[in-house]
Formats: sequence, structure tokens, C-alpha cells
Amino acid sequence: MSDRSRADAVYSALLERQGEQWVQPRVERTRRVLELLDDPQRTYRVIHVTGTNGKTSTSRIIESLLRSLGLRTGLFTSPHLERFTERILIDGEPVADAAVADAWDEIQPFVQIVDAELEASGDAPLTFFELLTVLAFVACADAPIDVLVLEVGMGGEWDSTNTADGDVAVFTPIDIDHTDRLGNTIAEIATVKAGIIKEGAAVVSAAQPEDARRAILARAERMHATVAFAGEAFTLEAQTLAVGGQLLTVRGIAGTYSELYLPLYGAHQGANAALAVAAVESLIGGGTQPLNAEIVADGLGAVTSPGRLQLLGTAPTVLVDAAHNPHGARALVAALDEAFDIDEWGAVVGILAGKDTVGIVSTLTPAVARVFATAPDSERAGDPDVIADVAEAADVPVTVHPTLEDAADAARAWASESDRRAVVIAGSVVLAGEAIRLAELEDWKSGWQG
Repeated sequence: MSDRSRADAVYSALLERQGEQWVQPRVERTRRVLELLDDPQRTYRVIHVTGTNGKTSTSRIIESLLRSLGLRTGLFTSPHLERFTERILIDGEPVADAAVADAWDEIQPFVQIVDAELEASGDAPLTFFELLTVLAFVACADAPIDVLVLEVGMGGEWDSTNTADGDVAVFTPIDIDHTDRLGNTIAEIATVKAGIIKEGAAVVSAAQPEDARRAILARAERMHATVAFAGEAFTLEAQTLAVGGQLLTVRGIAGTYSELYLPLYGAHQGANAALAVAAVESLIGGGTQPLNAEIVADGLGAVTSPGRLQLLGTAPTVLVDAAHNPHGARALVAALDEAFDIDEWGAVVGILAGKDTVGIVSTLTPAVARVFATAPDSERAGDPDVIADVAEAADVPVTVHPTLEDAADAARAWASESDRRAVVIAGSVVLAGEAIRLAELEDWKSGWQG
């Protein structure tokens, strides 16, 4: 069997488990497997990242900075866009098929032990995400790596990633999301997320709503952790548009770094970069020593963030952005206005069931001239007619399409009628991954063929 076939078999086995949407506060199950494996997650340093939006982009920027410093890195993010090995990066590249298959073989005997224990106690077997987390920890230990940048799956306190002890706990902006799991208020949600703060850790946070700030400070005090908030201990001092991205000046915790090129669009990505710089300063030298400015520039200049304001097509311009909740949609709308000289945007929108469809679409509609409603290719896809209803209520022309391919064809045809029009595809990470594959298959960068 080829290495790719072995890795694909691992993913098939994971998919037989209860899926990522099945979340219970039961971190001790993951901890039990890791104990049997002799705690691989304790063999490297960890930067743990939580928040509502910007987790993946911030994690990717942190990882790029660490790699530019000469450290061997691991990066664990979710979900994936095209193939599940994207979730575990080793030195910036998806984990090798052979490595992920070998790690799976290594953990299997212990998974069987814990599954049997769970069954005996009347509990459900280990889930997709619990096992994927264990797999990532083992693959990173086997690599081996120096530092793991670890994105929380959901929440924080009882997330399976919280079996690792973060030297640095990073908080991106906290907003309302996953209310069925995390709570109905900012305070409740932030309290769950603050659970990643470990004894003596360094906490680095974006500016937060007051209730979230209080929750972070309360947990940090209990855990004797230091806290640095954006706008206070560090800040984004300057941000200007540049070709393909932006130029930044970041005043970090320990030093100031000027004229940094970040090849990502959007004011929110500049804020993510400042947060990432502060996180790396906190790990390297405990926030007391400036980083080498040239190395910071190299690290930021090499950043990619697939599925986040990513250019997929030209003539007409087609962008994709996950924007899977209202907070993300607000950041997208701001970026479309500030970074692109376009008169009319057509939005291809597909959203998973259980997400705040009304909130997402009503945030997008003031910024777009037309909506092309569709559904992600997922068993959890939401009803595109709901998207259409919200658009119609906002007096935005809308059409409904059974697949992304149909919606994208219609949107690109509409946009090709004027060089002042463009298309953005948004609403779901699943939809974003589908769009990236479709754009490659149909070569959208060669222009609309009609």
C-alpha cells in the first residue's frame, strides 16, 4: 500500500468516529490516551491559540515567525480546506503521509484500550477531533519539533488540545459563536476560552470586550500568568496598503519593528500580525528581548493564509474568505472596502446548518450588489433558501444555485460584464476549500471563458 493510501485510510478511520460537531466537555479522555503514550505533547514548547475569529491566520503568522528564527515547528489547525494532512504542518509543510500513517499505527493499541474503558463506563468512544489531536501530538513528537503552534478546536477549557500546557496563551478577538456549547454571553464564552491559561504562562491578547477582558484577567491571576493586551503592552502603530498586502509597523512587547510587509489583505490581518509578534516575543526571551528585525520581516513576508481573502481568479477577480460567523463577515466587509478598488461585489454564499445565517448574510448584504446563494458540499449544509430570504429582505437581488459550481459560474458571468465588478465566495470553511479546488480545476486565473 502506498503512503498516500495509508494516510487516506487513517482519515477514513477517523471519519467513522463521531464527527467534529460532536463536542462534549471531556478533556480527560484525550488525556488518558496521551498518558498511555507517555505524553508526547510535553516534548516541545507550545503556543496555544484561542478566540472566535482569526485563530488560524494568527497561528500561521506565529508559525512563520518561529520558522524564520530557525526553530523546527509544528502547526495544528482546523478544519482543513482540501486534505486533512493540512491540519498538521511540520516546518510549514503538511505532515508526510508516511509520518501520519506511522503515528496512527503507534497510537492504535492505546486507542483500543481507552475505547474499551469508555465503553465499560457507558461513555462514547473517542471522537474524530480527540483522536486527531492525539495524532498531531504524536506526529510532532516523532518529527521532532521545537515548538508547536496549537489552535483550539472549540472553546478552550475542555477542548482536547488543552491537554497540552501552553507556554504562551494567545487570545484573538472573542465574540458570540457556538452558543450551544460555549454559552450565550461574551463572559461565559471568554471564561471557557480562558481555560487554556496554565500556571505561570504568558498571556497575549487582542483588545477584547470588557466582559472577555475580565474573564481573561481573572483566570490569569489565579494561574500567576502575565498578561499583555493589544493597545497597551503592544500595538499596531501603522498600517498602509501595499501591492498584494500591507505594510505594518508593530510596537511589540520588547521592540518596535517598522515597514514590515505582510502579504495578506485586511486591517484584521494587521492586528493578527501584531498579536503574533507579541506571542513570539513572549516565548523567545520572555517578552524582555527584541527579536531580530530582519528575521521578523522575513517571517511576516513568508506568511500565507489559505481561504482567508485569497485570490482565486482574475478577469473577473474572484476572492474566497471563510467568514463563517458575523464577526468574520464584518472583517471581510471592511477588507473589501479598504483593500480593493471595486464598484460592485457579487457574493457567492454557502453556510453550514447551525451557523448564524441571518447574522452572516445581513452583515454582507450592505456591501454587495448581488447574492448567489448555494450550499457547501457537506451533510451539514444549510438551506440556501434561507440565505436568499435574508438577501431579499435587504432588497439585494439574489438567485439560488444547487451547487457551488453553478453559483460560481453565474457569479463570474455577472462580474465579467464590467471591469468594475468582482466576486467573493464566503460563509464556510468547507465552501472555501471547495472553491479552491474548483478554481484550480477550472483555472479561474486564466479569466472567464463563458
